[in-house]
Amino acid sequence: MISAVEPRTTADHFSRRYFLGRASLGLGAAALASLLQPARSHAEVTAADAMSSGQPGVPHFRPKARRVIFLHQSGAPSQLDLFDPKPVVRQRHGEELPESVRGGQRLTTMTSEQSSKPLTASPFAFARHGAAGIELSELLPYTAGVVDDLCVVRSMTTDAINHDPAITLLQTGFQQPGRPSMGAWSSYGLGSANENLPTYVVSISGGAAGDQPLFNRLWSAGFLPSKHQGVRLRSGRDPVLFLSNPPGVDGAARRAMLDGLAALNQLQFQQAGDPEIQTRIAQFELAHRMQSSVPELVDLSQEPEHVFKLYGADARKPGTFAANCLQARRLVERGVRFVQLYHRGWDHHTRINGRLPAKCLETDQGAAALVRDLKQRGLLKDTLVVWAGEFGRTVFCQGSLSGTDWGRDHHPGCFSIWLAGGGVRAGMTYGRTDDFSYNVAAGAMHIHDLQATILHCLGIDHKQLTYRHQGRDHRLTDVAGQVIQPLLASAREKKG
Repeated sequence: MISAVEPRTTADHFSRRYFLGRASLGLGAAALASLLQPARSHAEVTAADAMSSGQPGVPHFRPKARRVIFLHQSGAPSQLDLFDPKPVVRQRHGEELPESVRGGQRLTTMTSEQSSKPLTASPFAFARHGAAGIELSELLPYTAGVVDDLCVVRSMTTDAINHDPAITLLQTGFQQPGRPSMGAWSSYGLGSANENLPTYVVSISGGAAGDQPLFNRLWSAGFLPSKHQGVRLRSGRDPVLFLSNPPGVDGAARRAMLDGLAALNQLQFQQAGDPEIQTRIAQFELAHRMQSSVPELVDLSQEPEHVFKLYGADARKPGTFAANCLQARRLVERGVRFVQLYHRGWDHHTRINGRLPAKCLETDQGAAALVRDLKQRGLLKDTLVVWAGEFGRTVFCQGSLSGTDWGRDHHPGCFSIWLAGGGVRAGMTYGRTDDFSYNVAAGAMHIHDLQATILHCLGIDHKQLTYRHQGRDHRLTDVAGQVIQPLLASAREKKG
């Protein structure tokens, strides 16, 4: 099992652990000397360099994907209105949800006391698309155009019924805060592929006052070394906070300051042996290199006109989902291993008739363009793209069907996602729900199964990538999860 020692303190000075920690100081000094050398370009980073900061023996087997772009639709899109058509619900529209279907599943307080729970057909038409004839909603015309590159999973299931624990479970494998995120685990296991950029990058788009908030802990390193946490890119003058030199400080002064800090931190490390001190040194140096690499990265003006046409007019507007999708392609081109794009505003308890189409207009073209763009550049074959929310929506309406103000409540029992590239089978659906999209009828895929499958595509055995914390070996999938083999492409399919 792969593990790492926990931080040491000055109280360990005369312990066996401290002696062993001091024995590794030569390696720390060598690492510092390497950091203080002039930065190399991405082209100069060899495969050995790229893997040196990961864990020994990782990847455990040949990876199908070298990078991941996770498109998190925060708030939980309705599977009934986008991916999972239900003719029976249309036929029985307005009838009460049968108790035999609900089966005692819990409801949120928003509908548990609602006297009537009428079956509510989608107001949006579905049609078949692609060679496999996969049915999608009329709200996703651009996604329909790339459906032959997608694997649509209709049988996802989760344990949480409220947003924060559900998002936390999806991103960290645990409903309570404090665990490392998926991106942090991939950074810990595989290391960096570009010393001038973070291994794990996060961007947020969408949302309005009152929408479900997103917290920094969703992309934190948890108990892993802090160098593995996600770096958030923002729209505006400073894409990374505090990256620019403060007024009156030039590059030479900044360099001198960093050298002095590195020397002081190294002295502290020699005394305490805390590996987080080395992380601090590395983060300062990365920030210094990012001063030149990030401005070029976020400058989309050099992209050709046909690229903006592909992603749509929103791609020219910093901070939009389309612009973040284009930026995600630029990130993975430059060696970033894990890109997390959050788009807020999918929590449609009311006015779903108007709010869901608006949200699809914000995201459909950008997500489909990302898949097309990666494929055209030969990157899709080893880039895994995941589109998912944290849970699904109820087949019965929240509110009254008599007006247009109705919506759908939270539903953890089943929901839909899609994956593309990175060794995943294309042009297929996996799993199915019952006639009411309320229970999984075949091929249940739990959140931990999704996490295990993502790690598998990266060449990681989810049971072997662990970190010892508070006397226990922890992993992303906790004590569960299995790789869903039917989702994976064969060698012949991948080559084709």
